[in-house]
Amino acid sequence: MRIRYKKWARPELEASAFYEDEPEKWKGKWKEHFKNPDLPFMLELGCGKGNFISKLAVENLDINYLAIDLVDAMLGLAKRNVEASYKEANINPENVILTRFDIERINLILNREDKVRRIYINFCNPWPRGKHRKKRLTHTKQLEKYKEFLVPGGEVYFKTDDDELFESSLYYFEDCGFEIVNKTYDLHEEPIFERNIETEHEIMFTKQGIKIKALIARLK
Repeated sequence: MRIRYKKWARPELEASAFYEDEPEKWKGKWKEHFKNPDLPFMLELGCGKGNFISKLAVENLDINYLAIDLVDAMLGLAKRNVEASYKEANINPENVILTRFDIERINLILNREDKVRRIYINFCNPWPRGKHRKKRLTHTKQLEKYKEFLVPGGEVYFKTDDDELFESSLYYFEDCGFEIVNKTYDLHEEPIFERNIETEHEIMFTKQGIKIKALIARLK
């Protein structure tokens, strides 16, 4: 999703207590960045405007979350959405961190010492052209990187509107040693998550009559 430049985003992020501007410094020790370092640690890759992570994190205070995106404007909106969710709950955002980084180079900021339990990937760019498919967040090339910091039995929760991306992703996961423990071609008719938090894209595509595909993959 393209978004206009927002001059306020960078200053607000730099002033935020839950934004990390130098994620490389925390490789292998992200748990130390949270108030409660003993909680399970999970990721959202491509958090966008933060509608998903702002709800997920505030509903699960017993889990620490790192949400990653590459665009300051997106992260600025995510920061405001997180603040709004926690303000409504009358608590401080102590179990969520936002950071700006290129997910294609994710192994520069995470390793097996970080012990990631789960990764959320929601409506990532499908990169339909053949020469660009390696940029997919579910491509074999990326999954091999995630395996470096996922714990044994760690999971990936994936949602998309794109049929071809979904079918290809099923192959990518199985080819990389993941087990598909659940999948659906119509998430709203056949829920597979304990709680499905709808993203902005999900609401838009559903209104257009597009079925939402989803899967849960587990690292063997």
